[in-house]
Amino acid sequence: MEKKENGLDVKQSGRVINGPTNPMVTPLLNDLYQFTMAYAYWKAGKQSERSVFDLYFRKNPFGGEYTIFAGLEECIKFLANFNLTDEEIDFVRDSLPGCEEAFCDYLRGLDCSDIEVYAISEGSVVFPKVPLLRIEGPVAVVQLLETPFLNLINYASLVATNAARHRFVAGKSKLLLEFGARRAQGPDGAISASKYCYLGGFDATSNVAAGRLFGIPLRGTHSHAFVSSFMSLDEIVDKVLRSSDGKSTCEDFICLVQTCLTRIQNSSSLQGIFSETNQSELAAFISYALAFPNSFLALVDTYDVMKSGIPNFCAVAVALNELGYKAVGIRLDSGDLAYLSAEVRKFFCAIERDLKVPDFGKMIITASNDLNEETVDALNKQGHEVDAFGIGTNLVTCYAQAALGCVFKLVEINNQPRIKLSEDVTKVSIPCKKRTYRLFGKEGYPLVDIMTGENEPPPKVGERLLCRHPFNESKRAYVVPQRVEELLKCYWRGNADEAREELEPLKELRNRCIKQLENMRPDHMRRLNPTPYKVSVSAKLYDFIHFLWLNEAPVGELH
Repeated sequence: MEKKENGLDVKQSGRVINGPTNPMVTPLLNDLYQFTMAYAYWKAGKQSERSVFDLYFRKNPFGGEYTIFAGLEECIKFLANFNLTDEEIDFVRDSLPGCEEAFCDYLRGLDCSDIEVYAISEGSVVFPKVPLLRIEGPVAVVQLLETPFLNLINYASLVATNAARHRFVAGKSKLLLEFGARRAQGPDGAISASKYCYLGGFDATSNVAAGRLFGIPLRGTHSHAFVSSFMSLDEIVDKVLRSSDGKSTCEDFICLVQTCLTRIQNSSSLQGIFSETNQSELAAFISYALAFPNSFLALVDTYDVMKSGIPNFCAVAVALNELGYKAVGIRLDSGDLAYLSAEVRKFFCAIERDLKVPDFGKMIITASNDLNEETVDALNKQGHEVDAFGIGTNLVTCYAQAALGCVFKLVEINNQPRIKLSEDVTKVSIPCKKRTYRLFGKEGYPLVDIMTGENEPPPKVGERLLCRHPFNESKRAYVVPQRVEELLKCYWRGNADEAREELEPLKELRNRCIKQLENMRPDHMRRLNPTPYKVSVSAKLYDFIHFLWLNEAPVGELH
């Protein structure tokens, strides 16, 4: 017997759809007015009226001209496990003055078996006004999805976009490490940030829980506390280290390290750079290397980078090399990162040359210390030797912009298109159930996204098409697409037997994000004054928007 939840078959192609990652994501993760509206719909006998809502955003974040769509998987998990418990229903009843018991019975029978969700594939590059999701179903049920969906998509898309922007400025060759758990807005902020930063192009996280949940590679070394916790070399009791091939044993690794340090001090290229190093720091490095000889990476700025941290690290790394191990590299967490990384690289290259240690000059230099998009860009302009960036606070908190601003608007009910008007034209909604296409040009780049009415014929390759700005009559252009991609696909169809898109592994979403960003025109991607990407409607939809606008807007009267 296949597992059922809330009357739904929650298997997707033989795979059970688990609940949301955060167990707090329940139907009660909602604004009160969703329940007051549901009750009012029910009282008016409108609760089952077929509605269509669009979820979209109005402006790209961070001053850019693109956004990464994320959070869809969590929405589908929420749908698949949608259920109000008796305790939750009791709380809702107590929160609605005068609530009738029959409404509670109605809530007990609610599920998402009559809901359909059409969405752009998660990890896609997306743009303002274009629906990320189209949600169809009984109006009272769909209203209860609004707040959870917005909660699950707003931050996910914002932080994924932030990660993608950091990836763009860092370049393809650099490792990007998400170090934000300790500064994130609570446990869910930390977990979500790790997941969606990976989707946006980061390579690894320091967050162990996220690594377990999502299979994200883990990276990390030690803190300044570990270094300063050591007082002397005498604290190291076990000095024995077997060689990497297991054929020999070094009985006194401390002695081997001290010998290597002396060799470094006597190196012709490095004379005068340092004299005596901090021995407690050396003790910490030796202890850490004994624990992790295959992955030794040290934080070198506890005392002095060039006069102590780097010489001590190199002594341990050379000693490990003599036993067949290869140290990973170092992390810089303070100071002039451009200058220090260059000096460290010179030091490493001198060791490789003078002590004949193969590839020593290629060891990884990781930089951290409150990095953000601007500081990474500045480092690039200065010139640096950093191989990996550890980025935390500014990344996961989205310090440059607090929210994306997705909205959830009714566009059709009982097959009747609806429009939301505003004196601010950017807040006018685009009515009716729509289909959305991405049109590609001769060079393979996306040219424009176009929305059409549901029953309009789709754009065809090689056929000239008029694309119009939804609200500005003078902005229009003909396009002859070389490729046409329909964006909205069915990801949830309740209990219907029709096929729907499967949820993809996180790595596939990440690959989609990276691939689509690489396929964007460079002027849309640049940090300074990027070219806006065009979002349009068909001529027929344009005419309908303005017909409905005039029909719904009250006519003024002059006295």
